[in-house]
Amino acid sequence: MIGVERRKTNKLMVGEVGVGGDSPISVQSMTNTDTRDIDATVNQIKRLEEVKCDIVRVAVTDMEAAKAIKEIKKRINIPIIADVQFDYRLAIESVKNGVDGLRINPGNIGSNNRVKEVVKACKERGISIRVGVNSGSISKEMLKKYNGVNEDSIVFSCMENIRILEDMDFRDIKISLKASDVILTIKSYKKMAELVDYPFHIGITEAGPVWNGTVKSAVGIGSLLAMGIGDTIRVSLTGDPVEEVKVGKEILRSLNLIKEGPQIVSCPTCARTQIDLIKLVEEAQRKLEKIDKNIKVAIMGCAVNGPGEAKEADIGIAGGKGCGLIFKKGEIIKKVQEEKLLDELISEIEKL
Repeated sequence: MIGVERRKTNKLMVGEVGVGGDSPISVQSMTNTDTRDIDATVNQIKRLEEVKCDIVRVAVTDMEAAKAIKEIKKRINIPIIADVQFDYRLAIESVKNGVDGLRINPGNIGSNNRVKEVVKACKERGISIRVGVNSGSISKEMLKKYNGVNEDSIVFSCMENIRILEDMDFRDIKISLKASDVILTIKSYKKMAELVDYPFHIGITEAGPVWNGTVKSAVGIGSLLAMGIGDTIRVSLTGDPVEEVKVGKEILRSLNLIKEGPQIVSCPTCARTQIDLIKLVEEAQRKLEKIDKNIKVAIMGCAVNGPGEAKEADIGIAGGKGCGLIFKKGEIIKKVQEEKLLDELISEIEKL
């Protein structure tokens, strides 16, 4: 991991997916369907499974949504977390219906007796709880004590919720401390990392539309992961949840934290480029999504950025005028006309 040791944390399970400890960093998403609409929710989760989402979260807004989890669980293959706000009864009902994890804040679901009922249900079924505080849900006391929204008020507001669970001898906890501000998010997680050894769910909340949110999330999540901080991630985008998973996987891939599927390396093009490299890369990306091989594929515009610069790639293309070279591990294996380049590349990849 680029020379950085990953923070040591406790390990907990969300269904069959480990979070923290020696577990791989997982990628999560959240459905944007009405959870009560079982078919729509299952269909969206199936699409998330296709892009290798590890864990999915659904909003539980009422009893009908909580009960829907039972049927949804029967039809999906990844763990499901119930996101519950304010009503402890929805948390308990979600647990009864087979949810694999809860996302609640103990401080906003009522009295200690109500929290105890939720904790008892989770203990009986071995279910973990994610305690999350973001910049918009800091307690009034902490806002006053630490003079507004900052890493101190976020961290210690979260600690209040953690202590409620610890006082009930519950420690299957993971933590999230999200803000839409990248620097504030990084500072908050760094500070919390000094105080506890619970696993962290990391992300930039309300990151924005797909393009803007991708950049913000890559900077924030990538910075934390490069420090060794982070056990499971969620990229929050205003768009199709499938894009969240794709971005999350690519962030992990860029830091060599996972090796799943083909990775494309391509040059930005310049005046030396004499083939339609942009179109070639776009088409290659679509075709490579269907190939399940952990390989690095280089698609370069000319011989300057060809076999030499891309010699670490398993296979690649170096463009010429109306043609291109296909190479493996930096060694040229054939010359191909431009219109046949992509088909020949895919054919060679399938032989690997």
